[in-house]
Amino acid sequence: MTLSTQQDSFWDEIVKQTQAKNTTSDKQPFFSLAPMEAVTDTIFRRVVAQAGPPDVYYTEFTNASSMVHPKAKFSVQGRLAVAENEAQPVAQIWGSRPEDIAGAAKILPTMGYRAVDINMGCPDATVIKNGAGSDLIRHDNLAEKIISAAKTSGLPVSVKTRLGFYHAEEFRDWLPIILRQNVAVLTVHLRSRKEMSKAPAHVEYIDEILAMRDKLAPKTLIQINGDIKTRAEGLALAKIHPGIDGIMIGRGIFENPYAFEKIPRQHTLEESIALLKRQLDLFDDVNANVTPKHFEALKRYFKIYLRGFAHASSLRQLLMETHSTTEVRQILTRELARVYEAVESDQHIYRDNAAAIADMAMATAEKHQSAADHKNNS
Repeated sequence: MTLSTQQDSFWDEIVKQTQAKNTTSDKQPFFSLAPMEAVTDTIFRRVVAQAGPPDVYYTEFTNASSMVHPKAKFSVQGRLAVAENEAQPVAQIWGSRPEDIAGAAKILPTMGYRAVDINMGCPDATVIKNGAGSDLIRHDNLAEKIISAAKTSGLPVSVKTRLGFYHAEEFRDWLPIILRQNVAVLTVHLRSRKEMSKAPAHVEYIDEILAMRDKLAPKTLIQINGDIKTRAEGLALAKIHPGIDGIMIGRGIFENPYAFEKIPRQHTLEESIALLKRQLDLFDDVNANVTPKHFEALKRYFKIYLRGFAHASSLRQLLMETHSTTEVRQILTRELARVYEAVESDQHIYRDNAAAIADMAMATAEKHQSAADHKNNS
């Protein structure tokens, strides 16, 4: 197998598999779960797979310098752990030293990874002080060297970035630099670093980005990220902008663990409790057999599963005061019968209503169509 074939095969397979599942005449974008710090580990990826799997998963972002450091490498191993029966994710790494990026990327194939993604969009101040993440938007020569270094691994290299550092309009100068490197996938979070996640995603620039890709790097896949909360919303966006190859969902998964579900439906409280119990079981397994996990970090997930029903906040509050998975299970055993009874007596419709999701997708489509009409008329 040639180097070029290796670099193309992973994403070619993703695209082919996505289209094979497509039952419509429209182009079908692939969907991915965004890499999120202290979130998208092997535990949560498997919970999402149970709720409704995306086409692609990413790891937490991992420091390349730590991966190649004789002592520090042990501290980041848990970030790259993949269960035997788990879909192989794309490894996302970050750093500002090309030699470390090259060394880290070369380790990944030995761990079973088939693709590597370079983080050039993280807005965290500490990462920026280290000259990495979104700081690379301001240092394009270094960004080029980092991509070249990652390519020495033989893995397909992708980049996740933002429109700009200070201003969204910087994408006109910044994205062509990345596209000219002929990366396999360019994922664009439709905001600047300065905007963080406070401003609406700049969907008005999608067509310009796609035209830029078509001109400079027609083989590069474009994946869009930002304000897309469900598969339905992603499909609506791709229908308006058919050049989109992929849709990445990040924060939406915290509002709806079934965000990637192909046929949205109403879910019961029991189903979400089952997801929570699955996460508890996987947490215990990874903590005991793979890498130490901090219990406090588990608490951020409680709201994903326990929301949108009567007395959800009181149950969450009880769980927030726990100190172990054993205590969590004890509270669930003690309280759930009472909660189910209260939900039934309140005749409360659980939050994941298919009609509500369809309405949300329609509203999103109308918003995007309005933006497209405004652009065409201006």
